[in-house]
Order: sequence, then structure tokens, then C-alpha cells
Amino acid sequence: MLKKFPLIISIAFIVLALVLFFEGANQANASESYQQPTVSIPTVTGTPKGPIAIVYSDPEDQINVRSGPGVLYPKVGVLINRQEVPALAKTEGGSWVKIAYPGVLEGVAWVYAPYVRVTGELPVVPKPPTPTPETTPTIDPTLASQFISEIPPTRKPTYTPPPPLVIPTYESAPVTSGTGGLPSGFIILGLVSVGIFGLIVSFLRRS
Repeated sequence: MLKKFPLIISIAFIVLALVLFFEGANQANASESYQQPTVSIPTVTGTPKGPIAIVYSDPEDQINVRSGPGVLYPKVGVLINRQEVPALAKTEGGSWVKIAYPGVLEGVAWVYAPYVRVTGELPVVPKPPTPTPETTPTIDPTLASQFISEIPPTRKPTYTPPPPLVIPTYESAPVTSGTGGLPSGFIILGLVSVGIFGLIVSFLRRS
């Protein structure tokens, strides 16, 4: 049995080799049977881009898109920072850039030139006339008069000066003596002397 084992392995390798050979041949025949193209295949090439307007609105995140070259024209949309759109033209002086903006009237709109960078040359177009507002706000004088109240003029305060300040003055009274133009001290001293003299006389009479 062991002597036949190498023979069995050799036969297995031969069979495996034959299977691989026939499978490769079948694949080669199948690839040759495919239909080959008889016409030239067109090559798709990209069309070159025209002028592009790139939004640079730092530090703002977006800019306004208007229907005309001016802030009086209505806003029709916005462009975000670093967004690219086809640029079509610019106004005289280059302050506004005309861009392709699908979804609006005629598919074009305008952006303020300092907020974008244009790659390429743009034709200059004349600036259209400034639009007039659709409605002019008016005030009804009859209605407004109902909310206006007249304030009567107030009388200005008058200044009345105070009466003059009267400061009373006092005159010093003259020093007058008692009677006869003598000082009162002499009169009192005289009366005391008379009294003492009377007491002495009365005492002497008793003794």
C-alpha cells in the first residue's frame, strides 16, 4: 500500500495540471470571440470655463445677490463664502459684477465687486437707471391730525425781587447823673453819712 502512495500522488498532480490547462484555453477562446468595435469611440473632453467670480466675504459668511447693480434694487438671493459662479460682465468703474444666477428673471443677477474676485476679463456694460420705489409712502393729514394734540403755551415764571432788608440801628444812651448833675454814688454816700451821724447823735443823748 505504501509503495502505491507515490503513484497516486503523481496521478493527482497530472490530472490537476490537465484541468488548469483546459480551463485557460477556454478563457482564451472566449476573449477572442468578443465583438470588436468597428467605429472610433469619441473622446469626451471638458469645455474650457469662462470668467468665474469667487466670493471672498471674510469675515461674513455670505453676500447679497440683487436684481440690479445697486443697493436700491431688490435682493433676489445670497452667495456663500468661497462659492464660484460664472461672471458675465461688469459696470463702468467695476463696482458691480453681473453673474449667472439661475432661478431669477432672465437667469442673471448682480453682486458687489469688492466681495468677489473675478478670474478673466469681463466686458463693460452701462449701468441701468436707478429703479423707482413701487409705492411712495404718504401720510394722510386728516388721520395724522387726530394724533396731534396742541399743547397750550405755559406762562414763563416772573422774578419778583425781595423787599430791601432793613437793619435796625441803636444809639447809645448818654450816661446821666442823679439829681443836680452829681453822680449817683455821691448821693448814696451822703445819705449813708447822714444816717451814721444821726445814730451817733441819738446814742450820745441817751448816755
